[in-house]
Amino acid sequence: MKKIRLEGVEGKVVVVTGAAGVLCSSVVEDLLRHGAKVALVGRTRAKLEKLAKSLARKGLTDTLVCVADVLDRDALEAAKTAVLKKWRRVDALVNGAGGNHPKGTTPAERLTKDTKLEDSFFGLGVEGFDSVNRLNLVGTVLPCQVFCREMLKRGGAVLNFCSMAAYQPLTKVAAYGAAKAGVKNFTEFLATHLAPAGVRVNAVAPGFFITDQNRFLMLEKDGKTLTARGNKVIAKTPMRKFGRPSDLHGAVRFLLSDEAGFVTGVTLPVDGGFVCCSGV
Repeated sequence: MKKIRLEGVEGKVVVVTGAAGVLCSSVVEDLLRHGAKVALVGRTRAKLEKLAKSLARKGLTDTLVCVADVLDRDALEAAKTAVLKKWRRVDALVNGAGGNHPKGTTPAERLTKDTKLEDSFFGLGVEGFDSVNRLNLVGTVLPCQVFCREMLKRGGAVLNFCSMAAYQPLTKVAAYGAAKAGVKNFTEFLATHLAPAGVRVNAVAPGFFITDQNRFLMLEKDGKTLTARGNKVIAKTPMRKFGRPSDLHGAVRFLLSDEAGFVTGVTLPVDGGFVCCSGV
């Protein structure tokens, strides 16, 4: 019987923003192991170079370090120029940069008669709200404007990072939730807009993974004990656990690959069942 070859990400040039983050660094390694060439985009050169060296020790050398803030168009354009100089094309973009910040988070889950106003929504600073919103939403839009132009020549794929907060509001994280809801909507808009050019746009919505941005919400200072909020998350996750970075690999590779050639405008939850569970 003739063996069927699946068209994956082998040989594709993939740009990954937020490449040195907990989730994206794992995704980067998986893409490289499956034959992709990956541009590592992030704000901090030291972190990117550390990642590149770590990957090289594993024999994964098809990388390019590109220092760029996703809110800086000029820096992104410079990164694109570097990618084109090295590989002459861009086949895919993963918008992994983002995350939450304490300044965009309310200490109180709900406003009760005993809640201090400064711990509630009314104490949420506009600067913190705006910062989280810009990082997650504008930080997705700008890379698309820069890198997707190269995909107009031969088609391509975009994968945005969304969130559970895009499906249902989560307490405390008003800024993050609003931004990720915007990312989901923007994914659907751009999928429609770029479809005639052969550019597919999808998203993954990770469930609850422990990252640098949410660790303070999910775990106590010992790094092991669940906070009250962490216990609520596990209780509403049917699989009763946090995700591991590797749990994202298959979904990411599929949506970037030609196997998903008729899939666009989709946000795929990778969440252990969190979205489908009412908690009752």
